Amino acid sequence: MSASPSTFPPNSAAAYVRMSTEHQQYSTSNQMDVICEYAKRREMQIVKDYSDEGKSGLNIQGRESLARMIQDVQDGRINFSSILVYDVSRWGRFQDADESAYYEYMCRRAGVSVHYCAEQFENDGSPVSTIVKSVKRAMAGEYSRELSTKVFLGACRLIQEGFKQGGTAGFGLRRVLIDQSRQKKAVLKMGEHKSLQTDRVILIPGPEEEVKIVRWIYQSFVNEGKSESEIAKALNAQGVLTDFGSVEPCHCSSGAHQRKIHRQQRLSSHVIQIETQACGEPSRKVDSWRRKV
Repeated sequence: MSASPSTFPPNSAAAYVRMSTEHQQYSTSNQMDVICEYAKRREMQIVKDYSDEGKSGLNIQGRESLARMIQDVQDGRINFSSILVYDVSRWGRFQDADESAYYEYMCRRAGVSVHYCAEQFENDGSPVSTIVKSVKRAMAGEYSRELSTKVFLGACRLIQEGFKQGGTAGFGLRRVLIDQSRQKKAVLKMGEHKSLQTDRVILIPGPEEEVKIVRWIYQSFVNEGKSESEIAKALNAQGVLTDFGSVEPCHCSSGAHQRKIHRQQRLSSHVIQIETQACGEPSRKVDSWRRKV
């Protein structure tokens, strides 16, 4: 039979830490420093720790350690009577504040208390504690919503300026690393990434033979009205390889070729954004490409 938390010393505790991709102040090591100091002041002994690194706090999905900790508490497979967390946001930035409260209530109902070590309030169930904690939970969720909006708008702005936002270049293109003054630094190979936050990545035409193939695909699809399967068969017959350098033909199926055509559509959109900024009006070629696809 599993033991009840009431049978454990009141000073036995588990530590829970979580870090997503946020600021370094939330690194798991920094969290543990604060938690250990809190435990020392209260003469508590940390007997187990749970850690979710690189995990979003928006929901419990993917947070294996939090889910396992709560399940352990429910099943009585524990040797602690308290859970120490850095603050309310590390417990989670749940978009529904009631979900955050629900998981804490599950622990409390099983006789395990939750302590928020870096918060300025005591989580003792008092009216003041309940109100402050509710506000903190709502603020934690709102922070994620605001951050998501800011990141999206920032990415849109960089795309409008002609910078590539992650992913491979695609067939017929290459990624070039530039600095904040738009000076070329290097051509990035497959799998390479920028190392400085101020650097940016742009696309340039690749080898001439790949560019010719892309132009041929464009002409065949838009002007000659060839189907995707017809273009795929022609490319396979020529032994054209993928942009990953695979020894397999680049278009083994019409589905693979359709993805390539759509990639060229995205390229057209990317290029026309720059042309529009420079010339003031979009290209008719891109419009015909969009209508065709």
